Amino acid sequence: MAMFCSQAGARPRTWEASPPEHKKWVEVFKACDEDNKGYLSREDFKVAVVMLFGYKPSKIEADSVMSSVDPNTSGIRLKEFLDIVRKKKEAQLYRNEVRHIFTAFDRHYRGYLTLEDFKKAFKQVAPKLSERIILEVFSTTSPEAGLLIPDKN
Repeated sequence: MAMFCSQAGARPRTWEASPPEHKKWVEVFKACDEDNKGYLSREDFKVAVVMLFGYKPSKIEADSVMSSVDPNTSGIRLKEFLDIVRKKKEAQLYRNEVRHIFTAFDRHYRGYLTLEDFKKAFKQVAPKLSERIILEVFSTTSPEAGLLIPDKN
């Protein structure tokens, strides 16, 4: 589905946290910065992600985040943390939106769309789109399995 979305031009929208949510993120940062260092270490960051998103980040995710922070600091400062959390939340909301749309078109609850499902979906949302374009988009997915539902993570 990610291939389809990127080819169709769908992109996550910029999202801003509500004041209570922003406050929660700041509180989580402060709670995880136990020694009041002013930054989160790698382990502090992992705990913060568990608190906010309910999962422990993989080594690859933690490495990626830690490599993106200012090399002159020993960890993730509040401003960087808030930006990271906002981006993670945007991505989470986008995946949920894609999953919701996909599920609406998966009328038989199979976890994939057949060509017929795909054609019916496009007839609803873009009735003037040519069948050739619909077939091109569909053919970019696995022809055996149809259009698969995106991963939950």
